[in-house]
Amino acid sequence: MRSYVALLILLLPLLSVAQVDTTQYIVPGRSNSALQQKKPYVILISADGFRYDLADKYQAKHLQQLRSNGVQAKSMVPSYPSLTFPNHYTIATGLYPSHHGLVDNSFYDKKRDELYRIGNRKAVEDSSWYGGTPLWVLAEQQQMVTASFYWVGSEAAVKGVRPTYYYRFNDSIDIETRLKAVKDWLMLPEEKRPHLITFYLPQVDHEEHMFGPDSKQAEEAVHFIDETIGKMVRITDSLKLPVNFIFLSDHGMITTDTVNLLAKPAAIDTTKFKMPDGDVLVHMYAYNEKDIQPTYDALKKEAVDYDVYLADNVPARWHYGAADDWYKRIGDILLVPRAPKSFNFRRRRPLPGKHGFDNALPEMHATFYAWGPAFKKQLTIDSFENVHVYPLIAKLLGLAITEKIDGDLKVLKPILK
Repeated sequence: MRSYVALLILLLPLLSVAQVDTTQYIVPGRSNSALQQKKPYVILISADGFRYDLADKYQAKHLQQLRSNGVQAKSMVPSYPSLTFPNHYTIATGLYPSHHGLVDNSFYDKKRDELYRIGNRKAVEDSSWYGGTPLWVLAEQQQMVTASFYWVGSEAAVKGVRPTYYYRFNDSIDIETRLKAVKDWLMLPEEKRPHLITFYLPQVDHEEHMFGPDSKQAEEAVHFIDETIGKMVRITDSLKLPVNFIFLSDHGMITTDTVNLLAKPAAIDTTKFKMPDGDVLVHMYAYNEKDIQPTYDALKKEAVDYDVYLADNVPARWHYGAADDWYKRIGDILLVPRAPKSFNFRRRRPLPGKHGFDNALPEMHATFYAWGPAFKKQLTIDSFENVHVYPLIAKLLGLAITEKIDGDLKVLKPILK
């Protein structure tokens, strides 16, 4: 399953030049309340595909030093499926994908009779696809200004709210310009200065997809991320502000079997099921319910190197079954390859690196580091699920959580001073 950037790059020939928009959007009339002006600052950084072990594997010296002065987790467990859009939005909302609605990078909504695809800008910017209350929405609702240099969901007016400062996703803005934007935001007058900044970096994920996580290209991308974070910290240090950093990723990456690809099972009749594109997770949406059980039974008989689930017998630990499916967007039947195998229904060139597999696999695990004045130092914690990042950030910023979430503050509260 290709992630945000990898899929967009593959789609570039289909996109017109006019769609590359490098404008910084500013929502007028926003300001921090007097109370919020006194709060600390949080910069939430996601390095897409930055597997839990990459900082040590490739000697990312800045990240190693920064985490030593703060907190590091052995790993962070992504939500299932371990894909880019579902997990970025989980981090932003504290909800499992089945609860916030982005159940895959591409999926079908029967009630709407519509497909959501990450390469479809109209869908990406349509707030009706997004459940939950993202962190920037929570903050803005409580008169705290926020900014986003990319994050899944930040381009849609979820609950009618976008970050005060935001960009539409594109890969045309160089990293120095992005870093300058962060500095400029933090130099604004107190009433206009964002206290929450989200910052997304796609490079590692892209190189891992194209060349594999053990490639020279992946190593170079890790060093690029490392240098970028080093520069960002130097910038913020120069401003003498109480900035807390959280550096994390959405998922890991595994070297895939690019030779022994899984073909479309013979039991699948595409006249009976709608099937969005998928290679490490295939959703089958039945046009007629009577076709579900016989097709499932036939698939179970021929399944080799993949598992077949009905919506009501998905492993409970995934929080991804029919009972969890608040928006009814998960397939009636799910086909789940066993890593490192993947499906290739459309006979595309297989990618050497993939994610989206069972989130229990160590290779799917993500990174979590945190440092700054609010965090304890030289602390290593056990692995934890990414739904718990949301209440941590809300606590850091003194924001009241206004609806039920899956995350629990007690999991990460011990890392705070």
